Formats: sequence, structure tokens, C-alpha cells
Amino acid sequence: MIQEIKYVDGSGYDPYLNLAIEEYLLETTGKDACTLYLWQNENTVVIGKNQNPWKECRVRELEQAGGHLVRRLSGGGAVYHDLGNLNFTFLVQKGNYDLEKQLEVILRGGKKLGIHGEKSGRNDITVSGRKFSGNAFYTRGDKCYHHGTLMVSADLDKLSQYLQVSKDKLALKGVDSVRSRVTNLSEYRPDLTIDLLKEKLLEAFEEIYGCKAAFCRQEDLDQKALTEGRGKFSSWNWLYGRNMDFQYELSKRFVWGNAIWQFQVNAGMIKDLQVFSDSMEPDLMDMLPGYIKGCKYDNDDICGKLEQVPAKNQAHRTILEDLKEFFAAAEL
Repeated sequence: MIQEIKYVDGSGYDPYLNLAIEEYLLETTGKDACTLYLWQNENTVVIGKNQNPWKECRVRELEQAGGHLVRRLSGGGAVYHDLGNLNFTFLVQKGNYDLEKQLEVILRGGKKLGIHGEKSGRNDITVSGRKFSGNAFYTRGDKCYHHGTLMVSADLDKLSQYLQVSKDKLALKGVDSVRSRVTNLSEYRPDLTIDLLKEKLLEAFEEIYGCKAAFCRQEDLDQKALTEGRGKFSSWNWLYGRNMDFQYELSKRFVWGNAIWQFQVNAGMIKDLQVFSDSMEPDLMDMLPGYIKGCKYDNDDICGKLEQVPAKNQAHRTILEDLKEFFAAAEL
């Protein structure tokens, strides 16, 4: 049961440092505590843990404009952040993780501003049918976080310019473009500022959890740990990983997300494999290559290996069943 809550106000716009702060707060979250971290990135594209940066973002164009590419710990798709966007993270231990309660903080904060948002699917919040918040989730051991975006006055031209959203994904959502399905909260409250939104979210946080939040600045945190974390999130290896030469590529858009499989095959055996996905289950996607590498480049053999992958929850079982069906029929 949550007995104390903490509010951390991010004071800088460095995306690599902000992700380091988020991970540090995850690691230091107390057993009966919930932390709300509010933060902003400047001119940044953030991709999910298992995404291919070159397929999700116009990397060269972003970098030429002085922007930043960032890879987060959680799954899901790519998003654009600028100073018209406020990001939130709830950090708790697994026994106290309550997605409905956490989302209610966001919805109540909006209601205090006269904005009546609604949950849409598992990871979007909308107003008048248009998305202003995307959410993603991450678990490490017994510690969890739920984070997301809140578009206040984001530059929608840059959002469209830098993100390369697949036509299949847009078609699945029944829209024509990435810009057509998002909105800024300032359209519904023209005088809305980031500071005012922070104020109302903090009020809602304290009301819903029934206690006063302890205030913490990022300067109060372990600066050595944050410097090390920033180095990790800004490293080439974390951002881009290895660029494997592959001979075969298979892809499909599933209900739970897109999946791209790149195979390196020698004498009929899978020597190497990369999996890219915007699935909300990054841990499962990370596991798959370890089970598939070393087997035959053959429908039955791949399906047999997928049978061996442990499913931790219903989402894992659904994904694995879909993948087995896909590979059973794939033209290899």
C-alpha cells in the first residue's frame, strides 16, 4: 500500500540526462512509495526499446536541425518531444502498480483545466477522439514505471517532419497521417502553460493518493549516478546498436504492434537475427533472438523454437501465438 508520494520536477531539457534520472528513480523507488516525475525534452525523437531508428525517424534531418535521437527502456512507438510537450513518469514497486489510478491522475489533472480526456486502448489518452498522450510501460524485477507524453503546444509540423510512421500503422488506426490523429491541449484551453499543467497534475496526484507529496529537485539526486546514466543513454551502442548485414527480412503489422525480422543465414542455419518492434512487451522481444539463433531457417524449426519461449503473461501468450501462426505460413 502506498504510504508516501514524491514529486520530482525536472529542471533541464537534456533528453539523455532525463532518461538517466528516470532510471535512477526507478532503481531507488521505495517499497511503499510512488514517485511522479515531470520532465521535458528539447527537439527530440524518442524511440522504443526495440525499434530501428532509421525506420522510425529521419535521423539525418533531425541531427542537422540540432535535434536528438533517444532510445528509452520501454517498448512502444516513436514520439516527438519539444518544449510544448510535458512528460510524466509514475515509478512504483510491482505490488503498488495501479495503471487505472495512475491514469486517473492525468485525467483529473485535465478536468481541473476543463479538458475531459478519455482512455483509448491500452496506451493512448484522447480528447474529442484525438490523441494528446501516448503511454508506455517498463518493469525491472519488482520495480515498474508508467510514462507518457502530454502535448500542450507541440510543433506538429516537426512531429510530422521527423517521424516516419508506417502506412500500415496509420491504416490500422483508420487515419491518413500522423498529424491528423494528434492534438494539442492548447486547442481546448488556449491559455494553458506547462507550469499550470504541472500544478494541476500535482494537485490531482495528492488528491488521488490521499497524502502530501514530498518535493525533490533533480539537483538533490546522486549526480555521479546521473552522469553515468547519461553516458549510457547517449552512447552509440545504446542508440544504434550493431548494424548487422542481413540476407532475409520478414515483417508484419499485428494488432499488438509491428515486427520486423532480419536474418543472417549460412548453410540453411540462422547464424544471427535482429528483431525490431514497437510492441509494448520489450522484454519478450529481447528474448526471441536467443531462442531462434542456431536453428534451421525453416518454418517448422522456427515455430518449434517459439514454443520454447516462456510466456510471463497473457500479452506474451498472444504475441507468441501470432508469431507461430505467421512463421507457419511465411515464405522462407
